[in-house]
Amino acid sequence: MNPNDEPPRILPDATARPEDMLKAQAPEPARAEAPAGYEPLLAQFAQDYLRDRRAERRWRTFFRLLWLSLVLFVFWALFYQPHHVTAPNTPHTALVEVRGEISADTEASAELMLSALRSAFEDQGAQAVVLRINSPGGSPVQAGIVYDEIQRLKAKHGKKVYAVVEEICASGAYYIAAAADEIFVDKASIVGSIGVLMDGFGFTGLMDKLGIERRLLTAGENKGMLDPYSKENPRQKAYAQAMLDQIHRQFIAVVREGRGDRLKETPEMFSGLFWNGEEAVKLGLADGLGNLDFVAREVVKAEEVIDYTPRDNVAERLAKRFGAAMGEGAVKALRQLPAIH
Repeated sequence: MNPNDEPPRILPDATARPEDMLKAQAPEPARAEAPAGYEPLLAQFAQDYLRDRRAERRWRTFFRLLWLSLVLFVFWALFYQPHHVTAPNTPHTALVEVRGEISADTEASAELMLSALRSAFEDQGAQAVVLRINSPGGSPVQAGIVYDEIQRLKAKHGKKVYAVVEEICASGAYYIAAAADEIFVDKASIVGSIGVLMDGFGFTGLMDKLGIERRLLTAGENKGMLDPYSKENPRQKAYAQAMLDQIHRQFIAVVREGRGDRLKETPEMFSGLFWNGEEAVKLGLADGLGNLDFVAREVVKAEEVIDYTPRDNVAERLAKRFGAAMGEGAVKALRQLPAIH
């Protein structure tokens, strides 16, 4: 070959694709070699990642089940009403609690107590009914309803009723206890307060100082009777006092009927005073010292005690404690007539 001759040219293949030609002309890049120990580190990272994802899925499933359980519990609490007791048909002492304020919207309401009393009297295994009382009293209407029902059930079923006082049995609570055949107390229990009260407030002096004028329109001259923002009317006050005196006489009649000759009346007995349990026994307001176990064992002769007291479910208790009725009750307390206790 002559040195002056040109080197032979390589003609492109007519059938070759452009991208293949570019790959053929481009230099092959150098392959990077993995540093030592890279593969085990990558494998460990993959394992940790998968472990975290599994744990995340488990926690997500756990919290979903937890929320589902909570929802089911709320539904159960709302619709399950454990207000009735199924007692064994064996000899036992039936217990009904009278606890807290006696009012239409409390656990010591006539509605709930009557339901419990009827169940207790109707159970053939119940040898007697014990009222365990720890209440400062409350509505004379509610107490009167319970008293009358106890008398009716006693006559119908021929069962004895005993009252057992724990801390306090005063006012309307003693009204109910008077229906019992016998009353047992602790020597330090508070018993009595046989009286009636109507409490309220008067704001007229404060309103005068603040320059506030009360503008009250009524149809009926006594419709605004005992309004706390109006000046006291002597005639309306006398009317309210006469009504209280009449309710007081009804209370006294119930106590005399229930206690009979055991009652040792004194001038202070129906004045609203109260006594400890030891003095109450001396005055005939109670029959002796004893607790629930003593009465069931020694008096009723049926040591097993079955509680017939209806209980509010969880939703009802939460509603009563935190519900909107709290704010509404505060407003009503300022606007309604004073309550009678």
